Amino acid sequence: MNTDSNYTKAIELLQKSSSTKGFLASAQNISNYKRVWARDGVICGLAALASGQDDLIETFRKTLETLAKNQHYNGTIPSNVMTNGTDTEVSYGGLAGRVDAVTWFIIGICQYAFYKNDPSFVEKYQANIEKCLTLMEAWEFNNKHLMYVPLSGNWADEYITDGYVLYDQLLRVWALKSYNHFAKNTGITSKIEKITEQIEINFIPNSTAEKYHERTYNEMPFGNFMPCSFSPAGYKTQFDAFANSLAILLNIGPKDFQEKTIQYAEKIRTQKPLKLIPAFWPPVTETDPDWNLLKNNFKYEFRNYPNEFHNGGSWPMVNGFYGLALLARNQNNEAKALLEAINNANQKENFSFYENFNTETEMPNGVPFCTWSAAATVLLHQGITANFKLLI
Repeated sequence: MNTDSNYTKAIELLQKSSSTKGFLASAQNISNYKRVWARDGVICGLAALASGQDDLIETFRKTLETLAKNQHYNGTIPSNVMTNGTDTEVSYGGLAGRVDAVTWFIIGICQYAFYKNDPSFVEKYQANIEKCLTLMEAWEFNNKHLMYVPLSGNWADEYITDGYVLYDQLLRVWALKSYNHFAKNTGITSKIEKITEQIEINFIPNSTAEKYHERTYNEMPFGNFMPCSFSPAGYKTQFDAFANSLAILLNIGPKDFQEKTIQYAEKIRTQKPLKLIPAFWPPVTETDPDWNLLKNNFKYEFRNYPNEFHNGGSWPMVNGFYGLALLARNQNNEAKALLEAINNANQKENFSFYENFNTETEMPNGVPFCTWSAAATVLLHQGITANFKLLI
């Protein structure tokens, strides 16, 4: 199957998952996925922009409209919204609220406006965005520029990350940069610099500046990547492929460190049968102390067995962003090989576009016809063949 056929199938799935309220998380009739999700919807929206297809871009606009319409009065953006006739069911998170819904919403509004060359779209939602910015300031708690994220507070909602989670700090930087492309506010410029500085001080080895948690930083066996999170209890040391991809896209950290991160990721990826990078690596096993954070952290059923879901599973969506990071560092051959691996995964079981896969057995996990698995193909394909670039 050639790349164009994979791309066509991905576009078809995005079209099939388009509703009058926005992108649904899956075309499969599974209640929790037949909703407009903030992060899923925006990632599919970014793929819509990459595709240049007017119908998908219009669905992206509806996604953003649905999220804005259901923003909580305190600024929280819905994790997901389900509409059934005149009834609307809004969730701001399950066992904990979702910090990344806020950042993805801002990113989505601004990326759409940038693509359309329409600053008035940002102006239309300026009050919504400003509420989000104020809320994120409050989430710092200590006013030291990094947000404090609860366990289950983002896309890795059944995983072990909590506290100062790298992924969420980086998404905030991206959201602020996207908004400031239009706002051109010196206060926001300063905030971006301060958050970036704290990321580089606390997540990169050999920093001499004052750390949040000096003792545990000094005890931390840093590798060639930024650890996934830290809290008053210390650092979580897993490699977070999504977060480290965002760091490279945002050009945070020294160039040689970014190169080492890619080398580390490529070594893992090329040694795995799927040729995909796992979401978090290595997996947490039953003999690890952090297993206690995993074993009860689910609402319906336990899914984080080693090498599955967030616990070392391989997600086409995450690999799509890793592919964009490779392109940002001119690693075009690696990006092409990765796109082929994403397409091979999405093809399984007659193009079922599964949510994720067991990294060792290659068996699919989670929901089929998952829209952001299709989005990965579209984003990376268009990055390679059409030089599509997001506003970074």
